[in-house]
Amino acid sequence: MRKFSSSSAYYQNKLKLALIGQSLFGQEVYTNLRKQGHKVVGVFTVPDKDGKADPLAVVAEKDGTPVFKFPRWRVKGKPIPEVVEAYKAVGAELNVMPFCSQFIPMNVIDFPKHGSIIYHPSILPRHRGASAINWTLIEGDKKAGFSIFWADDGLDTGPILLQKECPVEPNDTVDTLYNRFLFPEGIKAMVEAVQLIADGKAPKIPQSEDGASYEGIQKKSNAKVNMAQPTEVIHNWIRGHDKVPGAWAIIDGKVLTLYSSSMLSGSVPTGQPIEVEGASQPGLIAKSGLILFGSDGKALQVKNLQFEDGKMIPASKYFSSEETASLDLTDDEKKMAEEIRVIWKGILSNVPAIDDTTDFFKSGAASMDVVRLVEELKQKCGGVQLQNEDVYMATTFQSFIQMFVRRLRGEDQEEELVIDYVTKDINNMTVKMPHQCFINGKFEDAEDGKTYNTVNPTDGSVCLNFLLAVFIIYLQQKLNFLTSFVCSLADLMEEHQEELATIETIDSGAVYTLALKTHVGMSIQTFRYFAGWCDKIQVAQRYPSIRPDPIATSPLQRKSLWGDVCAIVIPWNYPLMMLAWKSAACLAAGNTLVLKPAQVTPLTALKFAELTVKAGIPKGVINIVPGSGGLVGQRMSDHPDIRKLGFTGSTPIGKQIMKSCAVSNLKKVSLELGGKSPLIIFSDCDMDKAVRMGMSSVYFNKGENCIAAGRLFVEESIHDEYIRRVVCVSIYFKYLNLIISVSYQSSFFMEPTVFTDVEDHMFIAKEESFGPVMVVSKFKDGDVDGVLSRANNTEFGLASGVFTRDINKAMYVSERLEAGTVFVNTYNKTDVAAPFGGFKQSGFGKDLGKTEQNTHCIITLYHFKTSFMTMRIMCMCIQVRKPFMSTCGLKL
Repeated sequence: MRKFSSSSAYYQNKLKLALIGQSLFGQEVYTNLRKQGHKVVGVFTVPDKDGKADPLAVVAEKDGTPVFKFPRWRVKGKPIPEVVEAYKAVGAELNVMPFCSQFIPMNVIDFPKHGSIIYHPSILPRHRGASAINWTLIEGDKKAGFSIFWADDGLDTGPILLQKECPVEPNDTVDTLYNRFLFPEGIKAMVEAVQLIADGKAPKIPQSEDGASYEGIQKKSNAKVNMAQPTEVIHNWIRGHDKVPGAWAIIDGKVLTLYSSSMLSGSVPTGQPIEVEGASQPGLIAKSGLILFGSDGKALQVKNLQFEDGKMIPASKYFSSEETASLDLTDDEKKMAEEIRVIWKGILSNVPAIDDTTDFFKSGAASMDVVRLVEELKQKCGGVQLQNEDVYMATTFQSFIQMFVRRLRGEDQEEELVIDYVTKDINNMTVKMPHQCFINGKFEDAEDGKTYNTVNPTDGSVCLNFLLAVFIIYLQQKLNFLTSFVCSLADLMEEHQEELATIETIDSGAVYTLALKTHVGMSIQTFRYFAGWCDKIQVAQRYPSIRPDPIATSPLQRKSLWGDVCAIVIPWNYPLMMLAWKSAACLAAGNTLVLKPAQVTPLTALKFAELTVKAGIPKGVINIVPGSGGLVGQRMSDHPDIRKLGFTGSTPIGKQIMKSCAVSNLKKVSLELGGKSPLIIFSDCDMDKAVRMGMSSVYFNKGENCIAAGRLFVEESIHDEYIRRVVCVSIYFKYLNLIISVSYQSSFFMEPTVFTDVEDHMFIAKEESFGPVMVVSKFKDGDVDGVLSRANNTEFGLASGVFTRDINKAMYVSERLEAGTVFVNTYNKTDVAAPFGGFKQSGFGKDLGKTEQNTHCIITLYHFKTSFMTMRIMCMCIQVRKPFMSTCGLKL
């Protein structure tokens, strides 16, 4: 029987390949080529080092692929005959060289039918040689990339088969550039290149010598920093040598290697001066690290320092005491130390025994082993989450155990939050406003240092120069928030409510009293409400089966905390309240979040970020990334690791977000979009209340209100009187506006406006105004169904309202209005416990209440074939199992 495959890979041409190379990169290329159906007839890699095989050799031997570990291919420039014969015997049609540190003879390069292809991590002909990534950064290139070329007898001079490039971010290092682009995209490109060759479509483009360069391997001896240069040149030199071989300088009379450099675009922090040989001025040891100055007076920041003996420390701790008191371990901690010793031994297999003085790196460990150590510790030792840098800073076994136990006990001293405030004297107080991105528990500059201005709408003045997020970085930590965290956050917001309201006023133009009561007040209520859900999320519910037959099963629904990453994009009309509405439920369900405030109103979101740190919320759980929707918002929509996105804003942008979320990874989406909410006022209403509430329905929060009554329908018999009363009050508003405009000539306020006799076909009758604009139409006395038809003749369905003393009429109308919220004899009344949202082109999904909480949970249905009594016991067991916080993830 013939078997057919519908996959495209089955029908493609395939080759017999020899892989010559090493490393994780070689391993991934090997694995992906085999997945595409190519046959690897031989792997040629380096000999085992200290008893450990190269990753490429490990996976190939596991697959049964022939593996050859030649220490060299030639002696004194001449090929070794037996090595060449062993290679020829495998019968390869193409040599694939993903990463190769050995010199391969030309009679091996040219032997296969299709020759040999090589991966090189630069855009050839620039940066030929073995340190291409380093020199890309050292030279300050704005673009990086890789080339796959046909091997020849020159040094990286063969014809180009394929090239790809990416932008170099201002603070990229060799590691970030490699991990973000050169590694993942390089693997894909190697597979693509092989398939092009198999299909006979691979080009051979001769390399130009224009712009060609060749640089040698950088060594520690020639990696000294020349401090008599502009700051950016110094920064490029440091990051180009991070982590190998490491740029160094004479600082405080000592040879110190510098790691994790970044340009400092904000104000220079205060710190303790330190002498830097060759620099135009002393450096500073600040809370954020070592500050260095170039010949142009600009500054950069170095995060970590390494001494000549290999010990690495945070630069901010340079003047701290050298030693801390040694911990006495408990019996349980001693047991865990022995488990860690076993992990070290598994990695350092060449070391006879692991004792207190064993140095991780001097025993042969490399960066790949650091990753393995961190991951194994997370899995086997209580879920303690270390960073790679922790290993570099505690290299001996004894110091590592001391560091690990301190982390386990929670004794690590958290660094004080460093905030570069902008201050403003206003409202009889000095408000302090952060202006940087808030990422992983720290305020940081944007990756490219770009900024934009945010403007005070009352006078047109610039509030501050604001840092613009270029791409999203966040730490995905799956945590279940306990009630105390969210309650503490609400308490801190209440403690700082006057400052928050003042910032909200100068940022969004809100009336101070309204900002205090609604913008801030309801935000506090929202966090307190959802704090109560943290430990009360129902986890099991049994559904009785309708099938009486013996084979019926017992359906059991289980609702669990999601513990994933959510994105939130909020508008400018209620900056803090929209933040609270969308983030409180997200946090209470154990999710982390990345929030983009409106580009023009980012200030309260960043003040909120500062308060989350004081509330003890773990780093990385809440991240604030200001910037434009087209850049930051689009990245959120496209990001494959974000699982839910909540958006409040316009309908056209909501459609674009929905499309991007579907294409990327089918994110769960909730959208609260535009509205044109109808308000029907019948002749039997309470006129005073109808006038007062009708005006509030339009002019509340300057008319910048998603549920604002976009169109008033007034019964004909009371229409003229209703308009007369409204205009009288509006004239008073205009008088106030005249006074305001004298004080603030450059303000952005608009006078309250009333349009009457508006017909259904007019633009203002159909489109949302989102300002202090009242649109009034009349309807014939007694024409209830007619006015209902006109009210529902809209693509929006967010809110609506009706004023009448007749309860039967009120019920009849409210049941037929097509809107997510219907107000009867009132307006603008929302409750944090009640769901809020619309339908049609006003979006879908709900904010607030239990309904919103459910959108952040996972609901799974199980079918059990078991007895009724057993099912009851199972439900009880699931109900009593409480979620608890763990740094390694969510556990139930």
